[in-house]
Amino acid sequence: MEPLVSTTADTFDYREFVTRNIGFVTEAEQALLCAARVFVCGVGGMGGACVLSLARAGVSHLTIADIDRFEVSNLNRQVFASLDTIGEAKTEAVRRQLLRINPELDVRVLGHEWIEQLDDLLATHSIVVNGMDHIPSGVQLYRKAREHGATVVDAYASPLPSVYVVGPRDPRPEERMAFPSRGKPWTDISPEDEGECLAREIEWVMVNSSSKRHVDMEVAGALMTGERSRPSFAPMVITAGNLMCFEAINLILDRPSGTDHRGYFFNPWTARVERPRLRPVAWLLGYFVRSHLSRLTRGA
Repeated sequence: MEPLVSTTADTFDYREFVTRNIGFVTEAEQALLCAARVFVCGVGGMGGACVLSLARAGVSHLTIADIDRFEVSNLNRQVFASLDTIGEAKTEAVRRQLLRINPELDVRVLGHEWIEQLDDLLATHSIVVNGMDHIPSGVQLYRKAREHGATVVDAYASPLPSVYVVGPRDPRPEERMAFPSRGKPWTDISPEDEGECLAREIEWVMVNSSSKRHVDMEVAGALMTGERSRPSFAPMVITAGNLMCFEAINLILDRPSGTDHRGYFFNPWTARVERPRLRPVAWLLGYFVRSHLSRLTRGA
């Protein structure tokens, strides 16, 4: 039996690294992936799964931002979380592990300062993946993306994997879901506003998908009142991250996509893609969902 060969940065070859991509993408498309720049904001759950697949697909210029450290509760779904990374800054742990996949990767790391650098970031990154759940920062990210003509790939706070793609001319999520943040500076968005924004998003998810069949609604009510953290499940989180990766690749390669600024839900329990409902149906269902969620939050 031949001894195992240890591949180091000295023996790494990008063409060999991506050779099995060819067939799914052409040589010319692989060159586009190599040259692309993607900003991934939040590299925990969905953002971490997305950035891992982007790196393995051969995207060679990544900027990542996160302000948290890995903790034990992340082990259930975050692809870069392990006993070895507990307590470590997520960005540094992710950067180190990405470079173990592609040592030629150009990966820039940002912490709290990322939001103050959005004008510079979005001038050079036309594709953004939003993997964070801090609502005020997300609002500002979307507003700045519109100013700079950048496209944002995102997912809903949903028990089903989902994805949506917001182009420069598309309505912002805060506009589409009627968040109370509209018209306010992002720094003036209060905790009460954040709670209402989350409630509007949960309502939209429940109206436009079968999500209510796949989550404990009492848990959803406790989430809306801030009594518990958002539940997360590895198959859902990692699948959503990879749906986001596919959409980022579609943008890089200028391929047509089956999604838009309202997106879709993938239901792995029933093997179905669920699209947003027609407006009259959504309006009618919205009334009943709001009533149900109101009862849940009063009882939480």
